[in-house]
Amino acid sequence: MIRYIIKRILMIIPVLLCVAIVIFSIMYIAPGDPVQIILGDNATPEQYAQQQALLGLDKPFLIQMLIFLRDLFLHLDLGTSYVLKTNVAAEVFARLPRTVLIAAICCVLQVIVAIPLGITAAKHQNGFVDKLCILLAMIGISVPGFWLGMLLMLEFGLNLNWLPISGVDHWYSYILPCLANGLMGIGGMTRMTRSQMLEVIHSDYVVTARAKGVPERKILYVHALPNAMLPIITFIGTHFGTALGGTVVIETVFAIPGIGYYIIQAVGNRDYPIVRGGVTVLALLFCIVVLLMDIAYAFIDPRIKAMYQNSGRKRPLRIKGGAAANA
Repeated sequence: MIRYIIKRILMIIPVLLCVAIVIFSIMYIAPGDPVQIILGDNATPEQYAQQQALLGLDKPFLIQMLIFLRDLFLHLDLGTSYVLKTNVAAEVFARLPRTVLIAAICCVLQVIVAIPLGITAAKHQNGFVDKLCILLAMIGISVPGFWLGMLLMLEFGLNLNWLPISGVDHWYSYILPCLANGLMGIGGMTRMTRSQMLEVIHSDYVVTARAKGVPERKILYVHALPNAMLPIITFIGTHFGTALGGTVVIETVFAIPGIGYYIIQAVGNRDYPIVRGGVTVLALLFCIVVLLMDIAYAFIDPRIKAMYQNSGRKRPLRIKGGAAANA
């Protein structure tokens, strides 16, 4: 089991390396000049050259990328903001809890709502309840999060004045952002749970349990659901990354000072260190979630755990002839 975890941890390194190279390349070729944004249009050529050298933008592409990768992986340094003149790592990790909290609440909300809906839909296959659940799931998948967020702000924030429409000063400030960001995942997870449960509830052991008179609720939640959980866990883990990406838009709509809002502002200012550092930290966070998901696989599916336990044992030496040991 330890070998399995170590192997998954080592796989994070090349993933982060690829992400760092890609985001650096994208920001390098993106239109816009951070030096011109900082100095304005009235800067002299001498001032422009001096500021460019100060930021290290006068070096070739390959040299800039190697410096960025060296600082990132050897010194764990995300750089200094071009515009704000603040340490990017300190700002990112100060804003990280808000972004993670929104994504985590969205995932918990999706699990609480979507899995019972999917089980109910599978239990009433092709019935009215099934079609209603599918309809709700399709609506959830189709509605954009930013549009739903603005509707929620208009109704519950401005018209009814029940909830705040910006900032995170209180715990109830997270209600509208999490609802807007989590609806799409509820629809997708409902469909995933329904399809997996339909495959499981028609299995022979489920039919046998029904023949023995086992209560239907126990069949669904004790026997069928654990065997349908692996694809659902995969969906939960991957959708956590989607929820993290969704917070970039939701934080902008609700003016939440998280990593997403921080990155959006930096893109407009061409503040490369903030964008590169924020995206890299989000990629690391997603890799950690995938690692936890893989560990959950090993505990849920005994075949994975047994594979790595047996791989560390020495295989017995086989001698042809069976009685060769007596020769």
